[in-house]
Amino acid sequence: MKEVGKVTHYFTRISVAVVELSDKLSIGDRILIQGATTNFEQTVQSMQIEHKNVETAEAGQSIGLKVEQRVREGDRVYKIIE
Repeated sequence: MKEVGKVTHYFTRISVAVVELSDKLSIGDRILIQGATTNFEQTVQSMQIEHKNVETAEAGQSIGLKVEQRVREGDRVYKIIE
């Protein structure tokens, strides 16, 4: 498992987390989001940069990530490496 980013914002109504990436992330990747009160796994199904859908995002980019549960600012995002 390796850290790929951290949550900088969360939009409650649309269940979208803004994640600042420190590594590459792609659609289909399995991720773990962890924080003080957050701990769940999901598969990346929808990712956007500047409101445009993307398949892959690189380190240094901020993405909008559709999440299945509530997340909080500062939560860490890890890629699960099989």
